[in-house]
Amino acid sequence: MASKSFKASRSDLSSASSDVLDSQNGKPPLPPHVTFARRTSSGRYTNYSRDDLDSELGNSEFLNYTVHMPSTPDNQPNNNSTNNPNVSQKVEEQYVSSSLFTGGFNSMTRAHLMDKVIDSDTTHPQMAGAKGSSCAINGCDGKVMSDERGNDILPCECDFKICRDCYVDVVKTGDGVCPGCKELYKSADVDELTENWRSSLPQLPPPPSSGMSRRLSLMKSTKSMLVRSQTGEFDQNRWLFETKGTYGYGNAIWPKEGDFDNNKDGNSIEHSDLVNKPWRPLTRKLKIPAAIISPYRLLVVVRLVVLGFFLTWRIQHPNTDAVWLWGMSVVCEIWFAFSWILDQLPKLCPINRATDLNVLKEKFEMPTPGNPTGKSDLPGVDIFVSTADPEKEPPLVTANTILSILAADYPVEKLACYVSDDGGALLTFEAMAEAASFANLWVPFCRKHGIEPRNPDSYFSLKKDPYKNKVLSDFVKDRRRVKREYDEFKVRINGLPDSIRRRSDAYHAREELKAMKEQRQKRDDEPLEIIKIKKATWMADGTHWPGTWLTTDSEHSKGDHAGIIQVMLKPPSDEPLNGTSEDSRVDLNDVDIRLPMLVYVSREKRPGYDHNKKAGAMNALVRASAIMSNGAFILNLDCDHYIYNSQAMREGMCFMMDRGGDRLCYVQFPQRFEGIDPSDRYANRNTVFFDGNMRALDGLQGPVYVGTGCLFRRVALYGFDPPRSKERSSGFCCFGRKRKNHSAIASAEENRALRMGDSDDEEMNLSLAPKMFGNSNQLIDSIPVAEFQGRPLADHPSVKNGRPPGALTIPRDLLDASTVAEAISVISCWYEDKTEWGQRVGWIYGSVTEDVVTGYRMHNRGWKSVYCVTKRDAFRGTAPINLTDRLHQVLRWATGSVEIFFSRNNAILASSRMKILQRIAYLNVGIYPFTSIFLIVYCFLPALSLFSGQFIVQTLDVTFLVYLLLITITLCGLAVLEVKWSGIELEEWWRNEQFWLIGGTSAHLAAVFQGLLKVVAGVEISFTLTSKSGGDDDEDEFADLYIVKWTSLMIPPIVIMMVNLIAIAVGLSRTIYSVIPQWSRLLGGVFFSFWVLVHLYPFAKGLMGRRGRTPTIVFVWSGLIAIIISLLWVAINPPQGSNQIGGSFQFP
Repeated sequence: MASKSFKASRSDLSSASSDVLDSQNGKPPLPPHVTFARRTSSGRYTNYSRDDLDSELGNSEFLNYTVHMPSTPDNQPNNNSTNNPNVSQKVEEQYVSSSLFTGGFNSMTRAHLMDKVIDSDTTHPQMAGAKGSSCAINGCDGKVMSDERGNDILPCECDFKICRDCYVDVVKTGDGVCPGCKELYKSADVDELTENWRSSLPQLPPPPSSGMSRRLSLMKSTKSMLVRSQTGEFDQNRWLFETKGTYGYGNAIWPKEGDFDNNKDGNSIEHSDLVNKPWRPLTRKLKIPAAIISPYRLLVVVRLVVLGFFLTWRIQHPNTDAVWLWGMSVVCEIWFAFSWILDQLPKLCPINRATDLNVLKEKFEMPTPGNPTGKSDLPGVDIFVSTADPEKEPPLVTANTILSILAADYPVEKLACYVSDDGGALLTFEAMAEAASFANLWVPFCRKHGIEPRNPDSYFSLKKDPYKNKVLSDFVKDRRRVKREYDEFKVRINGLPDSIRRRSDAYHAREELKAMKEQRQKRDDEPLEIIKIKKATWMADGTHWPGTWLTTDSEHSKGDHAGIIQVMLKPPSDEPLNGTSEDSRVDLNDVDIRLPMLVYVSREKRPGYDHNKKAGAMNALVRASAIMSNGAFILNLDCDHYIYNSQAMREGMCFMMDRGGDRLCYVQFPQRFEGIDPSDRYANRNTVFFDGNMRALDGLQGPVYVGTGCLFRRVALYGFDPPRSKERSSGFCCFGRKRKNHSAIASAEENRALRMGDSDDEEMNLSLAPKMFGNSNQLIDSIPVAEFQGRPLADHPSVKNGRPPGALTIPRDLLDASTVAEAISVISCWYEDKTEWGQRVGWIYGSVTEDVVTGYRMHNRGWKSVYCVTKRDAFRGTAPINLTDRLHQVLRWATGSVEIFFSRNNAILASSRMKILQRIAYLNVGIYPFTSIFLIVYCFLPALSLFSGQFIVQTLDVTFLVYLLLITITLCGLAVLEVKWSGIELEEWWRNEQFWLIGGTSAHLAAVFQGLLKVVAGVEISFTLTSKSGGDDDEDEFADLYIVKWTSLMIPPIVIMMVNLIAIAVGLSRTIYSVIPQWSRLLGGVFFSFWVLVHLYPFAKGLMGRRGRTPTIVFVWSGLIAIIISLLWVAINPPQGSNQIGGSFQFP
């Protein structure tokens, strides 16, 4: 390291000041590289470079990064290896992937070379700390150069093992004599040495000066390939002239026969491949049958009219004997009608959608005139997995999710997975490393045999025949081998907490003994003092873990630790890499063994900063991924939601790459859950929402974002407006109203893909970008690249804002140290200061339900979203089946809705770009918790009616009964038809109705009070992380269902049940013993009390636990409530006369 410490600040981040300073000192500018260092057991860092950094930096005050690689014999500006940077970049990438990068605010950016990441051996060449040969030169512990398969590259026939650095030194300073056999090397250049193993790779022309500039130059060159006229429309005459194309029946356009037969690579495109292949869309809409949707809409209108007449009649006919009872009931009924309208109107236009994966493969992965090689032309996808606490989110669950992602059916080189560990726990870090190690066997096994699902825990737990439809004869042997390896993998994962604790205790004891020994040597005769050494958490390579320690300490706690990035699996090679029978315990001949890139990220946390919980972690991943891989699309998953359908990303890509797909901000997939009891007691599957409401919103502007299982367009997260945003304006119903001068507007809007707000500039003014995105130039430069890569193919005249075929077939840039160091800087705790992150850019802050707010902001800017329901569930996860956990989950959702209602994200303030019915749907999201106030009052009305002997109406006349009958019939009719077009079951609809009342009288009511406290008094709301089930209870799969954990949210439903039960007994007794029985009032009160109790039946059943194991506190509360209600009733209406209940008893 440098003797002088250089601190990073926002002013010098990603600046060119280092070049200026070096030029002033008369030195050539240094490339911004990070020095690789090794951390000793005492915590000090030692440089891995050979020269001192001071000799190069001089007295400069600041540089781009705090740590730099100096100019060494193997790193000269005029080195011949720079003419072909592929080799040197590959070697540097090998070092980068084996380095743990740390840094942050007021701290140095360090790259700690790790000999091992986990205690077990790692063999896959892409994995960090992969086991390889060591250099045989004395005093050097470097790794021998290796190819993509991990095989050693030995420059001499004597097979003397030597690393790249020592080899270059020997060639330049040792006359090229091999240290082993003392003979001259036949090859005097490391580039010539690696010619053999590089010959199989496609040779590309030298890239520009930097990876990002190469991407930009590619985008600019391909932009000119779009055959557009000056007006922005597709110029067919120009296309015919330049390509000698002709029109054909049923085809959009095709070239003449023989135009593509002169392909130099030999991949000729025959005319027969293009004949009779009309242009086909990737998706299509499936209308709901008119026999279902027409009666459904008619019933909505009929019920709306009946409700209007009923409420009018109720207002005009008050109950003069109990005006207070009548008044409360009317107010509640008016609110219920208003709430029903808000919920029902957005359901008028439900639709279904279907995708065509065969067309997607033909367009993007088959030889075409624009892509003669047939390499994948699909855009890159970055997958985000978020976790925060390994105690509540078991590492085994997260590891299985990671394995399902790595095995997804998507081009390996286009896929990258980022795991956000917001707790900075070593347990999560080593669990991810174990998952990456096991993926070496699991992923090729899935590809070889077409395994579904590709979550190993779910696959090996399937109850169906695993050998059905399996063709290969060695499947049984392979499955048994993988199952045995997975059992060992689970044992290692579950044993990690004890392993880390024992390792840390051993190293701590060694440090104490070492310190005591040093103390004895310094003080021979003096009495020894007790030495206190911080009890650190140690990694597998014998160094301190830079994140959260088991025994928390300053700079090593959950809210105070450095930023960490570890490339667990480095980016794969661009060409398929088939395995052999010797590569693994499974025969992998003709099976691609490459793995997608896997990155561990733990953003920096420091006291005094608001880290914004999950939303802040997601935004940190957005910035880090933009610099490291910059996938045009982002898929975010919770740690317990795994990929159940390996082609789920292809399904979503059909919508993004279809005509008009450039205006889609995200594709939302439904949430499906496992481990739920068969009766779904607490409506955990939530099918009414996911299959009913979300399908209906898909017919408007799109479904809301629900927090997981969502495929985002990256530029939409950056806060940009959609292309052609001025082409349409808001309409009243499901369809937007087209504006005048459509062609003129379209031509003006065609090239404005990065437009924000009301600016009319053709492209965003990048000089203002640092105020929005921060001071990272690499991040800002990646924005137009991501926008271009996310465009659909321009293979049809109607496709606007498209890109030419074959533009995304080039390999991605190799990772270097400066790139990862830049990623460290953008996940620092101060990076978002004075920027638009969390305000307009990325996930939006200010609410515990950041998902709904983020989706609302995109729809408010004019973006559309799509709901993708696949035949095989795309993703599956776990849901809390325990009553207490379920209530707390609903409490968090409802609290976020209250926050939305009292914020500027209220749909009442939405822009004109949002459709009316979409606005009503978002308005209902913010209003529905307030229904709990009226609902809890209405649940007490039957009891009050029975206690007082009155009813909400004067008498149960025919008019009231007819209205009640019509409202009930229309409700049942709507339920039946909704079940028909949504595909849910009637039982699921009824469970949803039951939990609507349970949640409305408990969690929703508490959410309203919490929201009001935050708005009025500024009291912050505590966020409780929902526990994820680890699935360790093999005896009973639904053991959590019967666990009763007391919470104050249970008090209101218990009170409602006790009051109604007592009221029924009191009303029945009064009517029986009264002189003139009022049976009509009794029947009315008992009917509505029974309605309340039936809805609360799952709640009462949950309190009973298993085999009557009800907590004592439930009996205490029930008895206390019964006594209080009885005494209050006797005090309010004491009995008089001996003919009444209780005889002559008088309340004192």
